[in-house]
Amino acid sequence: MGGTLWRRLLAEFLGTALLVAAVVGSGAMGALLSDDLAVVLLVNAVSTVAALGVLIWMLGPISGAHFNPCVTGVEMARREIAVPEGLLYIAAQVTGALAGVALANLMFALPAWDPSSRVREGGPIWLGEIVATAGLLLVIGALTRTGNGRLGALLVPAWIGAAYFFTSSTSFANPAVTIGRSLTDTFAGISPASVPYFIVFQVVGAVIGAALTEVLYPRRGVAPEPLDLPYPVHGAGDADPSSRRNAT
Repeated sequence: MGGTLWRRLLAEFLGTALLVAAVVGSGAMGALLSDDLAVVLLVNAVSTVAALGVLIWMLGPISGAHFNPCVTGVEMARREIAVPEGLLYIAAQVTGALAGVALANLMFALPAWDPSSRVREGGPIWLGEIVATAGLLLVIGALTRTGNGRLGALLVPAWIGAAYFFTSSTSFANPAVTIGRSLTDTFAGISPASVPYFIVFQVVGAVIGAALTEVLYPRRGVAPEPLDLPYPVHGAGDADPSSRRNAT
């Protein structure tokens, strides 16, 4: 099911593109429907959670449904994905984010890429990004280390949806998505000047989340069950699925 590398990269590109399109498009739609920021944020969060769950379920068996350079970076650090493949994943995620924001902007008759004027900065907001990203990596770590990867399509979006409302940053938690959102001057946008700071604190959060995973769910010499169910996909090539299942 994992298929060749190009298929995995296409899944990462497509998944990140559709995720960014959902985030940006729902924010734009929410702003058209209401002047109440709480309503707009609710529309944005519900759409994002629903889209993310569907995308993880649909594309997880192909690529592992990372859609996030922080997730891929942690996997590379743990040697769960080869560095060359991981770098290609990140390239696919960033280009997917650029395509997704263009798609959303064009659907609302806006320029394909329109730098945002919405500044998001300051200690409390950066702390929010650390919390959101650390929690995301810890949720993923808990799922993979406890053999519950099949619940990823439910629990990962649940964390993101919750963090939309309890973090001051509204839970970007994803460098690729952050880059994409810098190119829309709509509700979901972020000023390009704010992007480097967000990415730095997302990486800090990813390190914390990965470290907490190691403390709370030590590997004990057993490879973790991946989210890319029903079998590992990285480097699997086009081998017969039944042979991979029997080998695990």
